[in-house]
Amino acid sequence: MQTPPSELQELPPIPAKRYFTIGEVSELCGVKPHVLRYWEQEFTQLKPVKRRGNRRYYQHHEVLLVRRIRELLYQEGFTISGARNRLDEPHSVREQKSDAESGLPSLRAELANIIEMLRLPARPLV
Repeated sequence: MQTPPSELQELPPIPAKRYFTIGEVSELCGVKPHVLRYWEQEFTQLKPVKRRGNRRYYQHHEVLLVRRIRELLYQEGFTISGARNRLDEPHSVREQKSDAESGLPSLRAELANIIEMLRLPARPLV
C-alpha cells in the first residue's frame, strides 16, 4: 500500500521536554492516537510511562522510536512483523550493512574514472 504524499510530509522538530502526551506524540509523528495505542501492543520496545488515570507519557527516545516505526511501515513498506524484526536486529548487523553501503560512493567514483579512461581516444602504439 502506497502512502499518499500528504503523509510523507516533513515532521516537526521534537521539543526539549521530558514527557509527551499521546496527543503531542501523535502530532509530532504524524500518526493518530489509536495507531500509537495499537503499536504499543505490537512493539515491545514501545512502553510509555502510565500515570494517573492510565494516561500515557512518552519520553524523547520513545518519540524517536515511534518515528522509526512510522518510517519502516509507511515509507520503507515493511509489515508489522517485518518492522518488529528490523527493530530487534542487533546494531552490528545494521552497521555491517551501512559499512557496505558507505563504500558505494568511492566505488562509483572509481567506475566513473574507468569509464572516462575508456572514452579517451586510443593512443597509437609506438
